[in-house]
Amino acid sequence: MLLLTCPNCGLSVEETELAPGGEAHVKREGPESSDPAFEEYLFLRDNAKGVHFERWRHAYGCGKWFLAARDTATLEVFGTYSAQTLEPPAHILDRIRERKDG
Repeated sequence: MLLLTCPNCGLSVEETELAPGGEAHVKREGPESSDPAFEEYLFLRDNAKGVHFERWRHAYGCGKWFLAARDTATLEVFGTYSAQTLEPPAHILDRIRERKDG
């Protein structure tokens, strides 16, 4: 079972209380984009095995969106952070690097 801590309300919850929102930090394409660029934004994702940054909504709690860093193979969670964050926080990137180096 995947356990994530909502950074908005501080509750640690099972994934059944959350709604997945796909990959985090994806560059959004607007109305002025080309059809191929918009298609890539909508449908094409790497879906790589390993560390992944995702969007989640605390559906059965505070209802707010947040971001999480986790390993898709092991379900190890490196941390969660505000959805308004443009890049993963340094402390989460440090944890990911430590795991790779260690």
